[in-house]
Amino acid sequence: MRSCLLLTAALPVAEGIRIIQTSHDGWAEANVRTFFDVLSNAGHQVVLSAPAQALPIAGPFDLAPREVGPKGCMYSSCPPGSPPTGADDMDPRLNYVNSYPVTAIKYGIHLTGPELWNGAEPEIALMGPEINTTTTMEVRRSGAYGTAVYAVKIAKIPAIIFAGASGEPTPWNGPVDLHSKIYADLAMNITASVLQSGKPYLPPDTILHVRFPQIESHRCNDARDVEFILTRFTPPFANDGDDVEWCGHRLLPWDTIVAIFDRFRDPDTRQGCYATISIMNTEMGPVNDVAIQQQIINKLRPVLSCLPE
Repeated sequence: MRSCLLLTAALPVAEGIRIIQTSHDGWAEANVRTFFDVLSNAGHQVVLSAPAQALPIAGPFDLAPREVGPKGCMYSSCPPGSPPTGADDMDPRLNYVNSYPVTAIKYGIHLTGPELWNGAEPEIALMGPEINTTTTMEVRRSGAYGTAVYAVKIAKIPAIIFAGASGEPTPWNGPVDLHSKIYADLAMNITASVLQSGKPYLPPDTILHVRFPQIESHRCNDARDVEFILTRFTPPFANDGDDVEWCGHRLLPWDTIVAIFDRFRDPDTRQGCYATISIMNTEMGPVNDVAIQQQIINKLRPVLSCLPE
């Protein structure tokens, strides 16, 4: 079953909110900057605070930033010997922190953001879109998950992780690839839906993990082709109990299975471009609380679809 995907242009215009954006792929990655531009063009007050280098497998590590080394920042986005933290010469909203992803989001939440927002702190934290989708175990070791846990557990800010199956490391100042544009639009759709649902944007101790499908020239090459599936972050176990009733079942599909299903989709049709939305907590586990799952459904119902039987 296909639901009507809400494109951002179709959503009512909401007052822009304060968003802290980060990425374990680094501050100068094309995916991140493309999403930054989409958020900004939608009227949000977005500040990017991300590592000077890509550190995708950084987990919860946190270390005071140091002077940039002899190779400079990624893609020569800052010169060798640059200060431990810094901003783009033309846009103070674009910031690097020469340390781990968790350190970068800490600086963004408590220092850089408030400096640009007259003392206010962010209202939501967005990670990515990260390069390549991640399995359950990879997510738990990722810098994106570490930053989301910090935002939700320590800073008490709702967080969403976005990741995509397509793409390779790409500098921000070159041509924008199709997958970067589509992922930015899809991430904006989910962000807008969450924001339009009102505060609290997400339940306490809850992280959304959104995985986008592979984008190809002849397949899934339009954001309108992608269907969002509510999923479990881990396979079901005997003592888990029932999930919320959704799509005629009391057991949500496992996100990894949906990703595999998408990989072997029918090449002759546009059906089967699936993105997964999994509900996680800050203890590296899934959320099997029916009440919380129902809250997420209520917030995202307009963009959710069901898998074919």
